[in-house]
Amino acid sequence: MLDHVGVVATDLERSKAFYSNALAPLAIVLVIEISAEQTGDQAHAGFGVGKKPFFWIGGGRLRSGPAHIAFTADSRADVDRFHRAALASGGKDNGAPGLRPRYHAAYYGAFVLDPDGNNIEAVCHEPE
Repeated sequence: MLDHVGVVATDLERSKAFYSNALAPLAIVLVIEISAEQTGDQAHAGFGVGKKPFFWIGGGRLRSGPAHIAFTADSRADVDRFHRAALASGGKDNGAPGLRPRYHAAYYGAFVLDPDGNNIEAVCHEPE
């Protein structure tokens, strides 16, 4: 089981604004910010639920190809809201909301590229 995951954000402020808006429909919010002075390197922002950050973005330069990260949505409507919010925040469509029966019959997901080209997904596994 994963505790947390992180990706590089080449423009931390831009990515922080993108994720704050895109993840809001999933009830995932900015929980903590760590300054460059605190880390001795780059600033970081942690998103999560309650006081627990589980998705981190950190300043720096990309060292590898884009990542794929999928966030659980409670409903198909939340997937739709995520997709709209992500596009309105500067994300690029990488797969409109809809069923993906090749994964399983109830797999309902949407995909958006973040400002650094990472493939960000919201997925609901519940039927209707």
